[in-house]
Amino acid sequence: MRIAILDDYQHVALGFADWASLDAEITVFHEPFADEDAVVKGLAGYDVAVAMRERTPFPAHVLRRLTGLRLLVTTGTGNRSIDIEAARELGVTVACTGYMSAPTAELTWALILSAVRNVPAENRSVRAGGWQTGVGGDLHGRTLGLLGLGRLGTRVAEIGRAFGMETVAWSQNLTAERAAEQGVTAVAKDELFACADVLSVHLVLSERTRGLVGAAELAAMKPTALLVNTSRGPIVDEFALLTALREHRIGGAALDVFDQEPLSAHHPLRRLDNALLTPHVGYVTRDTYEVFYRDAVEDIAAWAAGSPVRVLT
Repeated sequence: MRIAILDDYQHVALGFADWASLDAEITVFHEPFADEDAVVKGLAGYDVAVAMRERTPFPAHVLRRLTGLRLLVTTGTGNRSIDIEAARELGVTVACTGYMSAPTAELTWALILSAVRNVPAENRSVRAGGWQTGVGGDLHGRTLGLLGLGRLGTRVAEIGRAFGMETVAWSQNLTAERAAEQGVTAVAKDELFACADVLSVHLVLSERTRGLVGAAELAAMKPTALLVNTSRGPIVDEFALLTALREHRIGGAALDVFDQEPLSAHHPLRRLDNALLTPHVGYVTRDTYEVFYRDAVEDIAAWAAGSPVRVLT
């Protein structure tokens, strides 16, 4: 059995699980594939591929070209970049792993606190021999706006209350009763953007949510407001956001996700001093990786024994 572990950017995958127990030939790919042809060429001859979230997409036309692939394991409980129906038709088993939502909620607050208190700039100043460079903002008494109040949004709301923030939320299916159960006030979409001092995105990317935060929504925000996105990049219209940041129509943005990942070296976001950027590390923690890779080994062993587990197809 030949196993390919994909997109191990940090060179850590082999240390988080007992891969030797599989008695297989294992290859670890540390760099992202340049394009779909590179995916097909790189994975030729492999029986099993372990995908790290959506870093490498597997649409139907790619799966059809991977004629030797028999098992595709995705970390996390689902993966929208895998064509599950095509895999089923091609006889490729798709299995998943467990997932932990707490780390992404924690990173959301790391970004909020860092942006509001100017942590990156103050850190650079101290390291360069300087001292205080600006005046930070406040959270207590301010309004936290949540675009989405699912599992992650709810955790972010809990922490917001601990900071003494008033929390409001909107999503297409959110009811006043559901919001009240979480100590949150449901508001209309336009009110959410108009009143939030911190606007945090917590929606799943779909055709309904793609580009949901566009020029009109950004224009409705306070000029001091912070936009935070730890969900998926395309939920926010990138061109509209770049324009708003360049023209200082909003206070700033704190982003962990982008339209194309990894973010290109010359992307204009990298040059904006009112954009705080992290490289999609919301789920990149030791505990999460232990769950991902431990479960991946279990998935492969169970499939090899003829009794696959955590199957998505």
